[in-house]
Amino acid sequence: MQTDYAGQTVPIVDPATGAEYRAQIFVAVLGASNYTFAWASLSQKLPDWIEAQARALKFFHGVPKAIVCDNLRAAVAKPLWFEPSLTRTFSDMATHYDTTVLPTRPAKPRDKGKVEGAVLIVERWILARLRNRQFFSIEALNVAIAELVDDLNARTMRRVGRSRRELFEEIERPALQPLPDAPFEYAEWKRAKVHPDYHIEVLHSFYSVPHRLIGRQVDVRLTHRTLEIFYNHERVAVHHRRGPRGGHTTIREHMPKAHQRYGGMTPESLIERAARTGYHTAALVERLMRDRPHPEQGYRSALGVLNLRRQFTPDRLEAACERALTTGTISYGSVRSILITGLDRAPGPPEPVTAPPRHDNIRGPGYYQ
Repeated sequence: MQTDYAGQTVPIVDPATGAEYRAQIFVAVLGASNYTFAWASLSQKLPDWIEAQARALKFFHGVPKAIVCDNLRAAVAKPLWFEPSLTRTFSDMATHYDTTVLPTRPAKPRDKGKVEGAVLIVERWILARLRNRQFFSIEALNVAIAELVDDLNARTMRRVGRSRRELFEEIERPALQPLPDAPFEYAEWKRAKVHPDYHIEVLHSFYSVPHRLIGRQVDVRLTHRTLEIFYNHERVAVHHRRGPRGGHTTIREHMPKAHQRYGGMTPESLIERAARTGYHTAALVERLMRDRPHPEQGYRSALGVLNLRRQFTPDRLEAACERALTTGTISYGSVRSILITGLDRAPGPPEPVTAPPRHDNIRGPGYYQ
């Protein structure tokens, strides 16, 4: 199977705002029969690229021995001719379907000549017929494309005298491997470092790992619903993904036994270090850990506040902590913002002005003219 994106795009109008965006047209073709598949997506990014590949395999009712694709950035991490490296997600997809991915050489369209020809046919026989139609959703566009793809594959090819579908059923369908029982589940991979609070930060949320991995680099696999954490190719933790607002997800088994502190770091030692700067710094650090479900979740924020002494003087840090405590904004970001904007040097809020006492008009309403 050879895959690529067409050069032409199709406009889609948002009915709510009237904004127009361009749909990308993915094309896949089988080499012997020229049996063609086309699909519209919102972009050429990795999620759309993986979905299009999976939909093409489902359309063909089987898996070819190899997928020849362009050097799309979403698919190929390093486009080297002798040793190309795929993105982790694309490689996982190929493993799931038990096939091989063969990226072409950069700027060598003949390496995927079949799909180059299929792209031209799709542009002439499908996209050209849709040029005068207006679409308000990507779903409506794909319905229209699917109808024209069926017509294209059923059309008799002039030089061969048979249709693409007939050749596919006779030659290629028996040679395809069966599809796996379950479709490929899209997942992204990231790297993260385990912080002193035995949590990692992924997309502004925090997830716990076994405390023995503090300071180590781990691999994170994100699906739509779950987050898996691997160390040395061994899965060490699984979490349900949190919402976009962030927060902490902590598994009790990941904590040190009896809340044992790791590496000599305890809430008491952090408060003691903060007290060397001043009373208000110690009070703020104590609040950072006391206001969390587990004190360890406040370690990073407390260390961040203490590290501000390197950039600002201890006197300024003490004044900034005092102001943060007064205003009730207890966070590392608030203290840092106060120091950057210089609010620690500003005078405190003015005393509230009380209204003058009210007196009765003893002179009567006709006194002033």
